[in-house]
Amino acid sequence: MPTAARLTAALCLVLLAFIVSGQIMPLMPEDTDFGYFTYVNMGLGWLVGWAIVGTRAGISRTSGITNGVTGVLALVFWGLFVQGANEMVRLAMRNRYDGPFEAVGAIFEHMVEYGMILIHPVVLATLLAGGVLTGLATEAAYRRWP
Repeated sequence: MPTAARLTAALCLVLLAFIVSGQIMPLMPEDTDFGYFTYVNMGLGWLVGWAIVGTRAGISRTSGITNGVTGVLALVFWGLFVQGANEMVRLAMRNRYDGPFEAVGAIFEHMVEYGMILIHPVVLATLLAGGVLTGLATEAAYRRWP
């Protein structure tokens, strides 16, 4: 059921995904082809905001902050997973893996590799601040338009 809290959470995480994607691009190697990188992350932001953050609104401000940070952690996990799987498929099409288990294991290797880029202080601060603001905005929307 669509609610204002779900819509607010989804829009906040879409905006956060857009901002963080822009911060990550200069940290990657220069020859990286990003393709739909930003759009995929924004789509994941919408899904996580709608399904995870928006459905848990309405308890308290403290729970809202925790909810927002949890949503950001879920967004980061799914973003790393999808981007890692994308890289695995790209390399699998070039016959870089000996079998399917090696290819599946490579997803997690790519997740760790991309996760190391997220340790940049500006990116971490943006994710933390975005999670707190997302949680507070979602709680405010729930209270104003139940």
